[in-house]
Amino acid sequence: MEKWHSCGFGMLSDGREWGKMWLERWALQAKWLSDRKKRALQKKNVDVRRRIELIQDFEMPTVCTTIKVSKDGQYILATGTYKPRVRCYDTYQLSLKFERCLDSEVVTFETLSDDYSKIVFLHNDRYIEFHSQSGFYYKTRIPKFGRDFSYHYPSCDLYFVGASSEVYRLNLEQGRYLNPLQTDAAENNVCDINSVHGLFATGTVEGRVECWDPRTRSRVGLLDCALSSVTADSEINSLPTISALKFNGALTMAVGTSTGQVLLYDLRSDKPLLVKDHQYGLPIKSVHFQDSLDLILSADSRIVKMWNKNSGKIFTSLEPEHDINDVCLYPNSGMLLTANETPKMGIYYIPVLGPAPRWCSFLDNLTEELEENPESTVYDDYKFVTKKDLENLGLTHLIGSPFLRAYMHGFFMDIRLYHKVKLMVNPFAYEEYRKDKIRQKIEETRAQRVQLKKLPKVNKELALKLIEEEEEKQKSTWKKKVKSLPNILTDDRFKVMFENPDFQVDEESEEFRLLNPLVSKISEKRKKKLRLLEQQELHEKEEEEEPEGKPSDAESSESSDDEKAWVEEVRKQRRLLQQEEKVKRQERLKEDQQTVLKPQFYEIKAGEEFRSFKDSATKQKLMNKTLEDRLKLEAKNGTLSVSDTTVGSKQLTFTLKRSEQQKKQQEAEKLHRQERKTLRRSAGHLKSRHGRGRPFH
Repeated sequence: MEKWHSCGFGMLSDGREWGKMWLERWALQAKWLSDRKKRALQKKNVDVRRRIELIQDFEMPTVCTTIKVSKDGQYILATGTYKPRVRCYDTYQLSLKFERCLDSEVVTFETLSDDYSKIVFLHNDRYIEFHSQSGFYYKTRIPKFGRDFSYHYPSCDLYFVGASSEVYRLNLEQGRYLNPLQTDAAENNVCDINSVHGLFATGTVEGRVECWDPRTRSRVGLLDCALSSVTADSEINSLPTISALKFNGALTMAVGTSTGQVLLYDLRSDKPLLVKDHQYGLPIKSVHFQDSLDLILSADSRIVKMWNKNSGKIFTSLEPEHDINDVCLYPNSGMLLTANETPKMGIYYIPVLGPAPRWCSFLDNLTEELEENPESTVYDDYKFVTKKDLENLGLTHLIGSPFLRAYMHGFFMDIRLYHKVKLMVNPFAYEEYRKDKIRQKIEETRAQRVQLKKLPKVNKELALKLIEEEEEKQKSTWKKKVKSLPNILTDDRFKVMFENPDFQVDEESEEFRLLNPLVSKISEKRKKKLRLLEQQELHEKEEEEEPEGKPSDAESSESSDDEKAWVEEVRKQRRLLQQEEKVKRQERLKEDQQTVLKPQFYEIKAGEEFRSFKDSATKQKLMNKTLEDRLKLEAKNGTLSVSDTTVGSKQLTFTLKRSEQQKKQQEAEKLHRQERKTLRRSAGHLKSRHGRGRPFH
């Protein structure tokens, strides 16, 4: 069995058909159907009656953030909001086992036991929360905000990484923190521990992966993944950081970056074996290995891609309707679980990846039945029509009635009603269809005949020029074997240029007349050819008559005559343009003489003095002069002076023009000073006594 089923279909990399099955919605249903109509539909429709809900209440109130499966495969644990909570589902009972509300949102969590009896939660407020089978057990705190953690089983150590250069170690046997590991990074994003030899690896914000030996607590390796992720085809706007990390076996490691690349490494080499780009530029959320088919499942917030780890060839991809937060592959099966930005958590079954889990083995039989009987949907009984379609059918009066259900930019109506109305509106639809088919057959037979060159109605000369250029290009490409460029005539973007009369070249315009002498002699043969083609189209001739050729001597003798005629034509066009300009100038002069100028009156605002129009005229003349002339005039008036300094630079001194108010104020101050001088009395006659102080002047 090579299929997996859903509302969308695609192809596997080897050409096999696939689909994806959203197990919570076995058959699509119209959203407007009431519960009563759904129950009635279950009685009538077999496909609707056999739909299933794989796990009851498999959802969160608002958003699901992380999802994991216990080691024994019996329990599915998921965290989400709002309010922050964890839900545990028992797969043997296909229902919710328990639900526990938490104090803050969960960044990630891990099950330390085979079932749900020992769980560790990392919260976004730096708290680490331990839960036992009965519920909450203990809570502690780390110094910095955490982003990921891993559990080292041989030493019972929890390794926490986050917004710090240190990796915090919490020993669960002793119940205390141990000395942290000091990395070279500013911050660490993700971490993982190899289950074979216990190597601890952490991904940093600088795009590096540091590997540590937990036994000696020393760094044993460093990989620069940011440099290796940049390829010739990729466009990077920022430094790639490590966003996902996963070990497989003793020597294989997959690294996901924040720019959407997945790098596959062999621990014995610092060069990646393979670099896979998601082409979306989104951070990689998770990476999983599927050993039976040698596949890697990498997911960002938009898509889950499955590709071969040896060749990098895409196996298939899954693109849910909502953004992805986390992906979990059910062990030893073809089931995939996703945590999305929506209340519903996704369950996808892909038979080609593996069998169904033991607790839902009936899915294998159901997928076989789906292959034999194609799925029918409720939408098959309805026809989607737009408002324009309703106007053509004359059914606009039904808008708002139960016969039409508004949906997006149109309406849904019963398919039987649609066929009846269409038959009444257009009873000769079959005859039109038959005529169209006959016309298509005739055109196909005409295409096999020898066709004449049909020129468009607009810009015929330009079209003929392009046809000749295309023929010359084909000859040159046949000789030189060079790739030919697309023609404008066959390009839909320039189709309007030969259909719309607004794009017709105006031969009476001045620009065309100046360029026409250059074009006319070059396109003289083309014009002759155009006349012949027009005659052929008018008389509807089936065979083209070639004009008689000229001997080589006549052609060589005509070349010099063409050059003389070209020069004369250019001069003639220039003379004509000058005469037309002269006539236009005389007409304007006559119009100016005939016009009678009437006096215009202007009102002066209160508080302003009238000045002559000479000031504005002089200002206008001054503005028309060059900067050099204006500087000379300013220097002559004394308002500007230019001098050389000792350093060798120029020194420019100028005085600002004063307004009338400033001038009046300056004159008043001058008169005031003169008046004070006349009124001032001298104190020189006052003298102090001899020997007592200085004389007073």
